[in-house]
Amino acid sequence: MAALSDKLADAYQNARPRYPIDWFTKLAARTGQHKSAWDVGTGNGQAAIGLAEYFEKVIATDINEAQLKRAVKHERISYHHTPTTMSEDQMVALVGGDNSVDLIVAAQAVHYFDLAPFYNVAKRVLRKEGGLIAVFVYNDIIISPEVDSIMKRLVDSTFPFRTPVMNLAFDGYKTLPFPFESIGMGSEGKPIMLDIPHKLSLKGFIGFLRSWQPAMKAKERGVELVTEDLISKFEDAWGDDDDVKDIFYKAHMIVGKLSASDIERHRKRFESNCVVATLKDSNNSAVIASVTAAAFAGVAAYCAYSARKNS
Repeated sequence: MAALSDKLADAYQNARPRYPIDWFTKLAARTGQHKSAWDVGTGNGQAAIGLAEYFEKVIATDINEAQLKRAVKHERISYHHTPTTMSEDQMVALVGGDNSVDLIVAAQAVHYFDLAPFYNVAKRVLRKEGGLIAVFVYNDIIISPEVDSIMKRLVDSTFPFRTPVMNLAFDGYKTLPFPFESIGMGSEGKPIMLDIPHKLSLKGFIGFLRSWQPAMKAKERGVELVTEDLISKFEDAWGDDDDVKDIFYKAHMIVGKLSASDIERHRKRFESNCVVATLKDSNNSAVIASVTAAAFAGVAAYCAYSARKNS
């Protein structure tokens, strides 16, 4: 995602919707625990706020410092700048270690990621039992027939400037690789469709257009798609400049968990780092697990879990 200026970051924040709280209610109901969530590509924290209602700790990360400066503060959320130079091991350690995260959310973000390393990190940090990953994107806005017809022409005009990354979003994640097992809330190639209700003013809508990634990409190539003439057409179609409209963003979501083969692969990796000794306490159940210095935080918990399973 192109880095936003301070002015465009403000426009982005004002125009983007809050994700419906029932999304997070449903996701939290399907996770095994509620200790830790990771909002990756958090932007200004729109998804992190929803996660904080259900999880004890939310780690929210982004490469864009301008967005993070505007992130909504919450006692359960810790925001972190994660430059592209970070290694997979560094990211795993930052998030909490192997086998430490109950829910990963990438809201309006995963199509910008280098997917192979991201999925590697996700599979490492996800809790092996009960951990989920959810990705969602909105790719269309429904305002009114008059505004929508102009918007369609604008969308069509972006085609020469779209990158493969943008097309993942325009396709509603139907072509997004998603190497996780379905839990019945979408799957690779078959995302579920959802609506995001929102209230939007004309000023907010124009801000949305100016901070819209396809328009920004066109501008980088010397073409201004959001012209003054186009804005005038939107203003005429909108009606009263002060009118705040009830609109909908069309969204698409896929939720998954680790497959049995992924869990087995990670089990073998972890066991190579585990030295497990079982001690008897008054309840005949104490387990001590130690890990080699090379292992990250979180592996110890997995080793202890494995020891309990095998004792």
